[in-house]
Amino acid sequence: MKFLPISFLVLALATATAFAYDPSPLQDICVATNDLNSGVFVNGKFCKDPNQASADDFLFTGFRNPGNTSNPLGSKVTTAFVDQFPGLNTLGISMARLDFAPGGLNPPHTHPRGTEILVVVEGTLLVGFVTSDQLNNTLFTKVLYKGDVFVFPIGLIHFQLNIGNTYALAFAGLSSQNPGLITIANAVFGAKPPISADVLTKAFQVDKKVVDYLQAQFWYDNN
Repeated sequence: MKFLPISFLVLALATATAFAYDPSPLQDICVATNDLNSGVFVNGKFCKDPNQASADDFLFTGFRNPGNTSNPLGSKVTTAFVDQFPGLNTLGISMARLDFAPGGLNPPHTHPRGTEILVVVEGTLLVGFVTSDQLNNTLFTKVLYKGDVFVFPIGLIHFQLNIGNTYALAFAGLSSQNPGLITIANAVFGAKPPISADVLTKAFQVDKKVVDYLQAQFWYDNN
């Protein structure tokens, strides 16, 4: 009996691994169903007939005016994701405009499906991200000035704070047509139905009164 060379076996295994690939998810959940009458949703959006597409499909005008920062966070994020900008479908990119009043904050959040690159157009921002426990939850932070660019790796918690005395403006590019958004405080303390206080008191090592107080707050969404 002849045996295949070990190099051939390694190559075959590597090739099989390379082709064992699932496309990245473009929404939070997509439950499989065998009942086609119960609704069908693809990983992303259905495509318009290319013959019916027009230049308007590839134009987004939502960044022309400043966002309203008159809110508890003092910031407004205007997104150009696929839901607002259909021309992005299947292209793997999106953008956002970030407006900040003096002291305005884009609170700690994460994009589960996209890396973010941010450029400051006006003002001064304190930005940062926190690594996973693989790197002991290390904080990487910098003060950014007009023209500076900073990148936030996919899935990591990050934030932007206007530390100047004037209005600040930034634009962000993201590596997904639908990068998703999880604002940490909103998700943990504003979940519906609420996360059990027993879970949160143990997780944060605080008294139940603190958890009750935080869960009773209105968690503003600046998007």
